[in-house]
Amino acid sequence: MVAIRVNLRAELKARGMTSRQLAARIGITEVNLSRLATGKARSIRFGTLEAICRELRCKPGDILDYIDEGAA
Repeated sequence: MVAIRVNLRAELKARGMTSRQLAARIGITEVNLSRLATGKARSIRFGTLEAICRELRCKPGDILDYIDEGAA
């Protein structure tokens, strides 16, 4: 099984920013950002990912991890 883990909450905490602040800055609803942060979103648009990375000054790999659960 393969999984993508979202580390958005850790990145927000490291920068002292709330999800509400980030959602307002990138122009999406708090509900959609929460779904992404909790791993409940099934997809993410590149434009949204770009906006998150721009505001957090990070790279996509800082907020998304690839975990191959079957390799253990």
